[in-house]
Amino acid sequence: MMKPIYLIGFMGAGKTTTGKELASCINQEVIDTDEEIVKREKKTINDIFEEHGEGYFRDLETLILNDLDNRAGIITTGGGIVTRPENRKKLKENGIVFFLYASPEEIFKRIEKDQSRPLLKGDKKRLIQELYEKRLPLYRETAHVVIDTTNKDKAEIIQEIVECLG
Repeated sequence: MMKPIYLIGFMGAGKTTTGKELASCINQEVIDTDEEIVKREKKTINDIFEEHGEGYFRDLETLILNDLDNRAGIITTGGGIVTRPENRKKLKENGIVFFLYASPEEIFKRIEKDQSRPLLKGDKKRLIQELYEKRLPLYRETAHVVIDTTNKDKAEIIQEIVECLG
């Protein structure tokens, strides 16, 4: 049985898009941890953050990750899943972890007009930079493979991942 393939990275790095494309390319199921949380709570991520706070959301993320134990397929994660040590450990030990890297400038360009990001209320550029600096070492620590997505199209990114998978 194939180990799960986890896609981690900052919001806007292309995890969801890449995950869907990769899944159809290698004929695997794709599971998005954020979508699983929305289904479970019957609320948007913004509503969960507003009503219960980030801590509650991170608890749900860990719960979903544990529920997906030993599930084959492509698992796309929320950008903050690496903030908890137990999640980093689980990702690294249970599957193959690809960190989809994009520069903070690229991230800003991609999500500048996106209003659905609960952690980016206010000065987006500054908030992206601050969060990014905190999370970058965590992504690097968790990843087996780093894929730079900056200025690459979907096909190039998928090809790099597939080559790594052998």
